[in-house]
Amino acid sequence: MKTMSYTESRARYAEVLDSVTDDREEVVITRAGHEPVVIVSLADYESLRETAYLMRSPANARRLLDAMERLEAGRGQTRELLETD
Repeated sequence: MKTMSYTESRARYAEVLDSVTDDREEVVITRAGHEPVVIVSLADYESLRETAYLMRSPANARRLLDAMERLEAGRGQTRELLETD
């Protein structure tokens, strides 16, 4: 994760935004006397929100984590997708 000052980010704003979207790497912007902020791509932000939503329910979180453990242990199943009309 990159970190830069507000002044530096302003001087290189287009480059910073391109870096965030092209490299999928967040940039932390620091300002004197203020809390730092993070610039993140919209796709990454939406992914984080979806993950937080899915993990909000303890039962759903456990089910998802169990499924991931099964996959990592080689106990996953391959299935055909059904086409809808």
